[in-house]
Amino acid sequence: MKFSSHRVRLKYCAAIDMGQSPPSESYSAYSDDGLPFLQGTAEFGTIFPMPKIYCAAAQKVARSGDILLSVRAPVGELNIAEGDTAIGRGLCAVRPNRRMNRKYAWWALHEARHQLNFVSTGSTYEAVAAEDVANLLIIAADARVQQAIADYLDRETARIDALIAAKERLLALLAEKRQALITRAVTRGLDPNVPLRDSGVPWLGMIPAHWKVVRLRFLVQVMSGAIPDTGKSEYWDGEIPWVSPKDMKRDEIADFEDHVTSAALTDSALRLVPIGAVLVVVRGMILAHSFPVALTVREVTINQDMKALLCRGAICPQYLRDFLRAVSRHVVSLADSSAHGTRKLETEILGQLLVCVPPMEEQVKISTHVAVQTAELDRLSTLMAETIALLKERRAALIAAAVTGQIQIPSEAVA
Repeated sequence: MKFSSHRVRLKYCAAIDMGQSPPSESYSAYSDDGLPFLQGTAEFGTIFPMPKIYCAAAQKVARSGDILLSVRAPVGELNIAEGDTAIGRGLCAVRPNRRMNRKYAWWALHEARHQLNFVSTGSTYEAVAAEDVANLLIIAADARVQQAIADYLDRETARIDALIAAKERLLALLAEKRQALITRAVTRGLDPNVPLRDSGVPWLGMIPAHWKVVRLRFLVQVMSGAIPDTGKSEYWDGEIPWVSPKDMKRDEIADFEDHVTSAALTDSALRLVPIGAVLVVVRGMILAHSFPVALTVREVTINQDMKALLCRGAICPQYLRDFLRAVSRHVVSLADSSAHGTRKLETEILGQLLVCVPPMEEQVKISTHVAVQTAELDRLSTLMAETIALLKERRAALIAAAVTGQIQIPSEAVA
């Protein structure tokens, strides 16, 4: 099926209702007479998102079936309201009129939303206005063609989504296997026949009988981070890496986007962290679910939300990194919440952490084993992630091609 089409402004084929946040006292975890309340894309997750709070004095309401579009970073994310839903300032409701099939509008917005990248503005976060959404150029076609395209994309994207979901399950299983491998190695060792004893620590359980259990503060020296004056350009864009929590996504830290100069080291509390230090994040929202850990392989500096652990003679840096990764769930439970919800791990609390300490020769063998085994798992995870990315690209390309008439839609779909 070939079809002719043209682009029209979204405002001519849909009503656009910008969200508005009600007074904070009007919403709560549950309200008998309130509506589900969605503020932004963090609450999406899946189509027909499940709200976490309810609002008894909604200012703006999306009707059941309305398309929800994010007008704040990440701009252009899409979802659908399941039942009447109160929406905050991070969202707008798009309600197609008689000129546009509701299901087709869903796919047409997927094709058009990239236009918002050219008009979004903001210093703290990207955002767009109601006018920007209203002026989106949408592919228009007759009613039968719209229905045919919507049905085709419903069917074909469902197949791709099923493949993506299967790959993501495999990716999660690889991550679980990686974590289990590390945990077993640093808490049980490599010899399956070694005699075990009760560690006396509930979250550690049984450990090899010849291992010690030592508090972290006796094993390391702690270095703090700092932020040089951001108003002084002479402190920035130098040659020395300045690591922050956003960079803690690798096992080893070498170089990243932010850099400082030697002048920053001279004039501030910033200090060089040596090679072989274990870096940890001690403040930030990420501590609500994760405890990032990495090893330095060159001299770096760190920001105020991190600590560097310099190993003393009783423990190997590679082994300590692996141990901390293994017990990250327990470490996360030790973090406190501030008044603003930011999580913080106090140095004194971290120092009280109990660490399994094998003999040094055994630590080295364990870390070598972990490095070899996780390298293969990481290779498989990388391949899986690349496959998922390709499938998502294929999905986006299919939507764009179908909506713009670049592919043949089965003619029976419009019979």
